[in-house]
Amino acid sequence: MIDLYTWPTPNGHKIHIMLEECGLPYKVHAINIGTGDQFKPAFLKISPNNKIPALVDSDGPDGKPIALFESGAILLYLAAKTGRFLPPSDRAKYDVLQWLMFQMGGLGPMLGQAHHFRIYAPEKIEYGINRYTNEAKRLYGVLDKQLQTHDWIAGGDYSVADMAIFPWLRSWQNQGIDWADFPHVKAWFDRIAERPAVQKAVQVLADVRKPLLDDKAKKALFGASQYKKR
Repeated sequence: MIDLYTWPTPNGHKIHIMLEECGLPYKVHAINIGTGDQFKPAFLKISPNNKIPALVDSDGPDGKPIALFESGAILLYLAAKTGRFLPPSDRAKYDVLQWLMFQMGGLGPMLGQAHHFRIYAPEKIEYGINRYTNEAKRLYGVLDKQLQTHDWIAGGDYSVADMAIFPWLRSWQNQGIDWADFPHVKAWFDRIAERPAVQKAVQVLADVRKPLLDDKAKKALFGASQYKKR
């Protein structure tokens, strides 16, 4: 059995989607990042970077339990475990991996900053808003160009790269994006959104997540507690 420690955020949804697509049984453990669950000692033993998602698989590669954090690492682990959504050939595999790294190192962090400065920052800082909104548009443009000639992000097959990128684009409005400017991304996005596994995955814990309106939630996510040495 897989124990998944998660919350309905883009990084959490990546793993929800992969598990649903693979049909693997899993048990959800809600880590409410708005109330500070990510700082509890029990969770930090699994995820020392105090971020969701994290996973414990009782049936690890050597038959023993394995704990993993970082959504990209978890996607690759599940792909290896199931033999799905990561091509076997070196050339195709590295094509997928470079787009997965594009999401992990660029798309996710930059869209997160756009979202933060546009929606959550206590002060409306024009430089920050413009900097990250423009970067969001640039990154959407990179995807749009790729999808002009590819059905999926990394070529002909749906892969972990698509699963990693899709959840981050669900908040396109908060990132200052107009779908009309990126028609190929929009068509790809709609195809993924129609997949039954994806529709099920994005509902995981959706009923318990609330908008980040109170000061306690903002402090847990953006305040001093985030930077405390542990």
